[in-house]
Amino acid sequence: MRTFPLSRRAVLAGTAAAAAVTALPTVPGRAQAAVPAAGGAYRWRNAVQGGTGFVTGVLFHPSVRGLAYVRTDIGGAYRWDDRTDRWIPLTDHIGWDDWNLLGVEAMAVDPAHPNRLYLSLGTYAQSWAGNGAVLRSEDRGATWKRTDLTVKLGANEDGRGCGERLLVDPRDSDTLWLGTRHDGLLKSTDRGATWQAVSFPAAPSATGQGITLLVAAGRGVYAGWGDSDGTSANLYRTADGTTWEAVPGQPAGTAAKVPVRAAYDRHTCELYVTYANAPGPNGQSDGSVHKLRTTTGKWTEVTPVKPGGPTSDGGTDSFGYGGVAVDARRPGTVVVSTNNRWSLVDTLYRTTDGGRTWTSLKDKAVFDVSETPYLKWGADKPKFGWWIQAVGLDPFDSRHIVYGTGATLYGTRDLKNWAPEIRGLEEASIRQLVSPPAGEAHLISGSGDIGVMYHERLTASPSRGMASNPVFGTSTGLALAAAKPSYVVRAGWGDHGNGAWSDDGGRTWSPFASQPSMAKSAPGPITTNSDGNVLLWSFGTGNPGFRSADNGGSWSEVASFPKGAVPVADPVDPSRFYAFDTTTGTLFASTDSGLTFTARATGLDSGDTEFQLAVAPDRSGDLWLSLKWNGLYRSTDGGATFTKVGTCWASYTLGFGKAAEGASYPAVYMVGSTESITAVYRSDDEAKSWTRINDDQHQWGWTGAAISGDPRVYGRVYIATNGRGVQYGEPAR
Repeated sequence: MRTFPLSRRAVLAGTAAAAAVTALPTVPGRAQAAVPAAGGAYRWRNAVQGGTGFVTGVLFHPSVRGLAYVRTDIGGAYRWDDRTDRWIPLTDHIGWDDWNLLGVEAMAVDPAHPNRLYLSLGTYAQSWAGNGAVLRSEDRGATWKRTDLTVKLGANEDGRGCGERLLVDPRDSDTLWLGTRHDGLLKSTDRGATWQAVSFPAAPSATGQGITLLVAAGRGVYAGWGDSDGTSANLYRTADGTTWEAVPGQPAGTAAKVPVRAAYDRHTCELYVTYANAPGPNGQSDGSVHKLRTTTGKWTEVTPVKPGGPTSDGGTDSFGYGGVAVDARRPGTVVVSTNNRWSLVDTLYRTTDGGRTWTSLKDKAVFDVSETPYLKWGADKPKFGWWIQAVGLDPFDSRHIVYGTGATLYGTRDLKNWAPEIRGLEEASIRQLVSPPAGEAHLISGSGDIGVMYHERLTASPSRGMASNPVFGTSTGLALAAAKPSYVVRAGWGDHGNGAWSDDGGRTWSPFASQPSMAKSAPGPITTNSDGNVLLWSFGTGNPGFRSADNGGSWSEVASFPKGAVPVADPVDPSRFYAFDTTTGTLFASTDSGLTFTARATGLDSGDTEFQLAVAPDRSGDLWLSLKWNGLYRSTDGGATFTKVGTCWASYTLGFGKAAEGASYPAVYMVGSTESITAVYRSDDEAKSWTRINDDQHQWGWTGAAISGDPRVYGRVYIATNGRGVQYGEPAR
């Protein structure tokens, strides 16, 4: 898959199914105290998509059969439940103010104490992001204790597939090591409760890699260093837990510049290290695999295939090496992965003789993605994968191998037949939600990296996979005609067009016959009027809006449309559109089907470029404007005047669902703050009062992109999360 640009600031390394997402500012104002759900008990589940994000680490427990963990770059960590064949999310309790902790930089288990689990959290290491934290559990992640760090971590930055950067010392279960990107090596002697910086031979640089891995080899500990220039040392060790030294004789050169992963074969006393000329997951073009016999200090290169060879199309086979895992039962049996190998597609290589000979597991691989059809990416069959930096080999089953990609986790039990082992693991960054008032599907979703999905069922991955014709990477717009819900339009980043329409409710699609020239470089939000006869398409900050009255056959610029605004259609009157200009705090409206826009209410300061304008269903001119921490405003006269809603002090996203029994107005759902905590609320009385419907164990970090009630099922609500897919809730019975 190619790289698709992603919108908003501070989006790092966005690639198809990579789930790279927006950096979010700290919410000013009030302290966020934990508040329980009050009278609104809900049951929460994922609307199943089946993965869709970058699995950055896989860790089998070495002494417990069937116990494994995975980490993701923005979607938290999970534990494998062998009884139900599902992944159990472990970090959904992370709240709004701690959104930066939903990215997991590293994880560690204690071989001697199977119930202990450690996670280091921190999505970004930039100045605008919060510091990292360490979670520690004595019950496999069911409950946690937390230690806040004074340093920043980078689970969604370059090098996020390296590791693990967290390790329990092999000689003392109370001692832990934590490698950081900018602050050297940290050590804890009380099982992660407190941390201190310790002396380390290498000094951090601006590249932001620092210590890339920590691995135990016998009673010693080895650390990879990612800031080497290719000639200086990049692998260090300690034998006493105090003094670190560069490992003698280590490989040098660009093919061994960055140590990505390492695994130790206790039978042969050999440490296998994968290298690349960049930390990845993007940007690698060279790499190698080496092994060190720790008892003698002898290094041997065991690279399966050296990058740089020609390809059949006249190109160069460039790539690095990523994951590595050793077989705990069979000496000399090792699996490594290539990474960033776009020409010939990435693969796993397996050796049974210590690296003298290798077999590519891709060559005879048979894939079954019937459970997650989107993995075909609009083609006839899936590829082996990309961004393979996480590889796990079951210590109790030599033929059970799993590996993470930019979109899923594949597994095999016989080295030939592969299928996603992804149940329960949902990592999509959701951008748009539409719940149609009629038809087969109750939900259509738009995501970062995997485009649009039509959910004919909430409990299974959409049978049609990603919306195709064309396939998008990131979805930028999704809307249906309120009076004709069979008509749906979408926009996004794609190779073969950036806009499409459907006349069967989103089951099948056709590309627009034409599109404005800027659609390819800056596709933005799109909407349709209530009867589906007019389209308005916006193209980001500083760009004009465009209108089509012939289903995308032709487009004309709307000079009076506020540049970069999000167009919103009136659900009743097909001649009315609305748009909010954040630069001036002005609501604009059109009463001539989008031909012209005029200013109405002014002085509505959002305090930011992000806001949300929503229109109540089945009502003309009933507008609700969420202005983040500047509150919630309502207009019942088409935007001529607005009144502030006094029952909440912050509103980030708002939507509507079926009215409560006996109520005449739709249920209103909001992510916002009514007292002290940012949470999910429902109002059955036009926002006169609110009931919190999520709880402290179901918060999912940042949830400010979109929310929608179901117009056919009272109480059901869909929430767009920034790394935990679509969450949907229903009143507990």
